Amino acid sequence: MYFISGKLFKTISELENKEFYTDFFQESFGYELIVETEYIYLISKNTDEKTSRDIMTFISILSYEIDKEGKNFIDELNSSFFNLERINQYFKNSHSWNEIIKENKQISSPESRKSLIYNTMLKRNIIEKMGDNFHFTKAHKVFLGFALELINKENEEESTYHQQR
Repeated sequence: MYFISGKLFKTISELENKEFYTDFFQESFGYELIVETEYIYLISKNTDEKTSRDIMTFISILSYEIDKEGKNFIDELNSSFFNLERINQYFKNSHSWNEIIKENKQISSPESRKSLIYNTMLKRNIIEKMGDNFHFTKAHKVFLGFALELINKENEEESTYHQQR
């Protein structure tokens, strides 16, 4: 998954260009172009989605830990600046997610989180780096959307299970 921002976002999202770029990315590279109101992203059927899973896990844990502090995690992700020290503190104090953190090589150590943030997420336009700090771009919302879909699906399955009993 790769996110498009800046001048290219504006060009592609203009109505008269959307169909051209959708066809261009599909025919040229086999990528599906998804145009949302605040961000655009490309999906390739040929890639391993472990990276997307790891990013979603990272954002989920971060959101949970921010919420645990009594802060609105959506507001924080939309407008706050983060640094590695703050991120590592959240993950160090995350007892609820401890097993998942240990098992996921992308988030299991401070070094691996640094690589995920400053290599993977920066390269895909999910964050913007500002000195020693970074903030999330609007692209993080696609991962929140996926998480909400999973939660809704689980709630539906649980509801169906209880109705069948």
